[in-house]
Amino acid sequence: MKYIGIDLGTSAVKLLLMDEKGNVLKIVAREYPISFPKPGWSEQNPQDWFREVMAGIKELIADCDKTEIAGIGVAGQMHGLVVLDEHDEVIRPAILWNDGRTSEEVDYLNQVIGEKKLLEATSNIAFAGFTAPKLLWMRKHEPELFARIRRIMLPKDYVNFRLTGVFATEYSDASGTLLLDVKKKCWSEPMLEICGISVSQLPRIFESYEPIGTLKPQIAKELGFGSGVTVAAGAADNAAAAVGTGTVGDGSCNISLGTSGTLFIPCRDYDARWGNALHTFLHADGNYHLLGCILSAASCNKWFMEQILQDKDYSGIQKKISQEKLGRNPVFFLPYLMGERSPINDTNARGTFLGMSMDTTREDMLLAVLEGVGFALRDCIEIARSQGIAITKSTICGGGAKSKLWLQIIANILQMELSIVKTEEGPGYGGAMLAAVACGEYATVEECVKNTIQTVEKVKPDAEIAARYDVQYEKFKELYPALKPVFRKLNVWKQKIDRRNEE
Repeated sequence: MKYIGIDLGTSAVKLLLMDEKGNVLKIVAREYPISFPKPGWSEQNPQDWFREVMAGIKELIADCDKTEIAGIGVAGQMHGLVVLDEHDEVIRPAILWNDGRTSEEVDYLNQVIGEKKLLEATSNIAFAGFTAPKLLWMRKHEPELFARIRRIMLPKDYVNFRLTGVFATEYSDASGTLLLDVKKKCWSEPMLEICGISVSQLPRIFESYEPIGTLKPQIAKELGFGSGVTVAAGAADNAAAAVGTGTVGDGSCNISLGTSGTLFIPCRDYDARWGNALHTFLHADGNYHLLGCILSAASCNKWFMEQILQDKDYSGIQKKISQEKLGRNPVFFLPYLMGERSPINDTNARGTFLGMSMDTTREDMLLAVLEGVGFALRDCIEIARSQGIAITKSTICGGGAKSKLWLQIIANILQMELSIVKTEEGPGYGGAMLAAVACGEYATVEECVKNTIQTVEKVKPDAEIAARYDVQYEKFKELYPALKPVFRKLNVWKQKIDRRNEE
């Protein structure tokens, strides 16, 4: 049998077709627009997602025997707020994971409600990207729209809802809403009361590998399928990427270098010490995980290359960076282009170059960008290590992982071996694997991983370069604390200018 995996990303949806042995038979991608109506805001139209998903499935299966398609698994960008009215129509554009408008709501939750109460209710504190602060923002700024809400869902769950008619989510994605009691695996009554919503507005929660239903007859007919194509609950993109790289069970780790950067650490058991600088979420394998998320990773490289240098020859400029330069760059870059989540939780933080002089080259600046992302990931690693979690190796995936130079830089900054798996499709591959489990092809997610995941390359740190990066990291750690009050002032000034321009 064959399985469709769908990765509902921020800029595009990627779809793949996988056979029962884990072989990827075909991949397609379809883009959709993203809107930035105000500085720091980030929105999308959910109908665009579904339109491109349907078009992508048709393209994906155009040349295959459609009777062999057994299941579909969707992985999706986390935290986005999708709200429907009583007619199941979208009320407003989805507010995305990287939207920074909720700084006041985050401060209210963390400081007025209090981090202690949040940890007791959800096992996490508030971050700007989470769904609950978005609901508070909407209740304050769009009360008429807020009053019309009948269904609250996450991006991939909207796609599943359109495919099946079933109002459902699953634990890995629900964990990132700040509405879920992660320890008890149920919606948190205290958080629902704080946000002014009821449990009837929230979907039923499944395990990621469970089937939620089958395609609606009209959808199946449009796609050319017979009845009975199973749709799995799916997973948050990071959890699905972890499944797609074999990151399940204790002792493993996955780093994703996509638009954002993530550190994903699976754990079989819950630990009450977690929940501040890193997120405590449920995993797609039915267990838990710690998640560190930096908002800008490969997007930093894309921004610097295409917007600043106006150059798309990524490999060409990287070839000019010598080994001798690694760990000796006088230029530093704070990769906070969209503010930052883990571990500093500061929506005011901004991307910043420091240490430039008259002899600074564009290669120095690019190297600083690549290193800055690596240092930000190490910030997350150090938090995990301080909590007693030993991390000595990791898989790595995402668009940024295609750069040999960047892999070498990150391996040395983090001082760990990085493994690359045969199939680098991360979330989409994980989605297809979850569909295979939902259809009974494999009994568990771990069994599916053992039968499908293969490591094809390893990148090891160089002791000399790693020692140099240790010194550089100590310098990097001093930069954000020194600039934090400056970032705050800059944001205040900017808000005044924005208000003046609106008047």
